[in-house]
Amino acid sequence: MSGLYPDRHTPGQMVPIPSRTAPVPPLDDDGLGGTLDDLAGFQLAGLDMVLDGLRLLALSRLNVDQTTNALVALTGDSDGVSVVTAIGQLVERLTNPDTNPALDSLDAETAKDVQVYGERYQYELTEYGPQGHIAEAVARIYGV
Repeated sequence: MSGLYPDRHTPGQMVPIPSRTAPVPPLDDDGLGGTLDDLAGFQLAGLDMVLDGLRLLALSRLNVDQTTNALVALTGDSDGVSVVTAIGQLVERLTNPDTNPALDSLDAETAKDVQVYGERYQYELTEYGPQGHIAEAVARIYGV
């Protein structure tokens, strides 16, 4: 073989031949596509922007570095920085009456319960989430 492909297959180290590049498949209505469509029904601008970003990532032709960067950004690096962490922190913020004035109308006990549920969600998401699986996937992509 000449040029673009080495004699031995090394995952993630070869440039695809343009004529053999498979198209990015459409989103599955029973999977991610359906989930994104269902979430669009909430009619919240910030959420719609997040969903548009997820759809763009899912349908973009990414190279290996972009793929691994997206995986790390979505699920976490060694410092725990990720989109998942940000979502947990946002849930914690939205359930806290001190940071979400919409909860001012709740009685004190209910407000505290809501806050505790948000804090628990954020803690469990970041402490018990499966972040290590993606680190292993990224390592495998690079042949480590």
